[in-house]
Amino acid sequence: MESSAAGVGFDAGQRQLSGQKVRRIVDAMRHCVAERGIAGATFEHVSREAGVSRGLLHYYFGTKERLLIEVLRRDAETRIAMLDEPLAAAETADDVIAVLVAGAENVLRDDPGFYVILYELFTAGRQNPDIQAELAGLYRRSRQQVAQALRRKDAEGVLSLRFDADSIVTYMFAAADGGALQRLTDPERDYSATVEAGAEVARFLLTSA
Repeated sequence: MESSAAGVGFDAGQRQLSGQKVRRIVDAMRHCVAERGIAGATFEHVSREAGVSRGLLHYYFGTKERLLIEVLRRDAETRIAMLDEPLAAAETADDVIAVLVAGAENVLRDDPGFYVILYELFTAGRQNPDIQAELAGLYRRSRQQVAQALRRKDAEGVLSLRFDADSIVTYMFAAADGGALQRLTDPERDYSATVEAGAEVARFLLTSA
């Protein structure tokens, strides 16, 4: 992982991250990871692709890890927000399950780099408590948003949750992350039956009848 510039630590990530330049930087990092992998996605490559100076990267993000977290955060927020409308429109438990399964499948199909970054940051977080805290916060916010959607469906009578929503979502996220790791490791295997099994487990968790 690339270290921070002199005098710029992980707290640099607390600066306001907004504007077109920051979006270009985040997009450039995502593209570099897809093309070069995590190790090859250096600040030099990212700054060149984004059309900004390395100094600006250090100013906004401080470290390569912080930039990776920002990429992951924006991607996660976008993908979870995309669940809001179809979940709100779901009229049956099967509708809810279909939305959740499709969301997970779309990430694996369209943006497997999301999981590559996630696993890289998990590894880095084992040695860096700041990264671990950032990643934990990202998980927490994502869980809360999906759990709120499930609670609304429970209140509407669409679902009948067997356990509290937070616990169910924690399990679902863990299953999705673990399944993604296996599928990225062995992409030639047919996982259709595994997806069906996961849907049945979700049905058990979401319906008590």
